[in-house]
Amino acid sequence: MSRILATYNIKGGVGKTSAAVNLSYLAARDGARTLLWDLDPQAGATYLFRVKPKVRGGGGGLVRLKSDVEDLIKGTDHPGLDLLPADFSYRHMDLALDGFKHPTRRLARVLEPLTGEYDYVFLDCPPSISLVSESVFEAADALLVPVVPATLSSRTLEQLEDVVDGGSAGDLRLLPFFSMVDTRKKLHREVVERVRAERAGVLEAEIPTSADVERMGAYRNVLCAFAPRSRAAGAYEALWREVRARVGEG
Repeated sequence: MSRILATYNIKGGVGKTSAAVNLSYLAARDGARTLLWDLDPQAGATYLFRVKPKVRGGGGGLVRLKSDVEDLIKGTDHPGLDLLPADFSYRHMDLALDGFKHPTRRLARVLEPLTGEYDYVFLDCPPSISLVSESVFEAADALLVPVVPATLSSRTLEQLEDVVDGGSAGDLRLLPFFSMVDTRKKLHREVVERVRAERAGVLEAEIPTSADVERMGAYRNVLCAFAPRSRAAGAYEALWREVRARVGEG
């Protein structure tokens, strides 16, 4: 049975895609059969894995179950790690989902044929509250939520908790972690301390602000592959160990 892990935040620009690609790489490196589905029409993860952002039949074909999802999966340069690419049509996926009687169950239906094929399925999600995100909440076992240590950004964690608690997400686990942390900034240190004091369950690993992370776009590669000894890569390693311990082996 696959463990389905979604990197998600209501807010964009918080390190969601960076976490998705590095964690999926680390899972595959550890020997797990791993798939990353890039649900974001901006196609950041697809770009980093050097795959064309194109899905035959588009997002509509996927959610209508008209496309064979197994035929749409692409290999990556990393052994054990496959990609279901983004497609620009995903920007209209809400409209496609809205036509179903139970729209929030559709992404889980898309993934059903893959349940025995992969140990971990990562979903890199667009930043929004929408039918797509509500479908992710139903499909996923856990939400990995990057939180930038700034006042407005940390408030989105409260909003997300309200949405999940007030919906039908069942046993969905929220696994928030701090991202883009600059310990030289007093505000960052204060926000991290306050949020940890107010909430149990925030993961210990913190992803630092790092030029190495920004270079992923230039290298079109995963940080943990091209700079494995960097401080940020070590932080992703620690984050993966925590996540794996929380969700169990695939």
